[in-house]
Amino acid sequence: MKTFIVPTDFSETSKNAAMFAAGVTAEMQNAQILLYNLYYSVSSDDDAVSLQNRNGIYRQALEILKNEMQQIAPNTAITCISEDGKSSFFTEALERVARHQSADMIIMGITGATRLEQVFMGSNTLDMVDKAICPVMIVPPDAKFNGIKNVLFTSDFKEVDKTTPVKPLQSILSLFNPFVHVVNVDSEHYVELTEAYKAERAKLDEMLQGYRHEFYFMRLFDFTEAISAFTEDYKIDLLITVPRNHSFLGGLFRSNYTKKLAYHSHVPIIAVHE
Repeated sequence: MKTFIVPTDFSETSKNAAMFAAGVTAEMQNAQILLYNLYYSVSSDDDAVSLQNRNGIYRQALEILKNEMQQIAPNTAITCISEDGKSSFFTEALERVARHQSADMIIMGITGATRLEQVFMGSNTLDMVDKAICPVMIVPPDAKFNGIKNVLFTSDFKEVDKTTPVKPLQSILSLFNPFVHVVNVDSEHYVELTEAYKAERAKLDEMLQGYRHEFYFMRLFDFTEAISAFTEDYKIDLLITVPRNHSFLGGLFRSNYTKKLAYHSHVPIIAVHE
């Protein structure tokens, strides 16, 4: 049974991510979604009746969202979980649930229509990636699920046998069975690849045995521009990246790549750790 956790705060961003998650699991066998909401008591003076009523409202909202998702994925088991955060931070609570449920993936939105939504969903999504509990799919606010046929996997082609999370990567690819476009962008590329790059390509080629794939080496100076152009030209449905140095914010996404790709991309991103 594949377990996907979909946190929601009922913003449009999180609702869109939930609908995308339903699309992801619609054709899967033995998949379940845990639709998770963590709410916070307004005041320590709230009485038991008030808290019970609030909990009931959130559970009702979860059921409404569940029913909408079920229309997309009628064969997917969807369970609603609503908790009072009390003294827990959102990421701490979500980490606990993910570990307890042995989640295969967390599917979250990245931004929202209002500044408050951007702060909440954006920072929490990136924090969950950094925790490296399981792969996290980041769903842009306007992304619609139309199948996953073409996947772009970015690699720096440096010690790929040590830095590529083979089993998690293969597990993700097995969910969709897409064509994998392995892309490396480096301003030093010339007509011929160096022997070092050829050796790293051979390692990745072996890792991707059983999956349709092709390698691309792009001699460009602007990584973001190269990836964006490739995504459009090759009709990429999903981007997979491996955050380095165990810090999502300290690696690939610290630069303008964060704003241009994570926050404004139309294509979902899966971050999977080493």
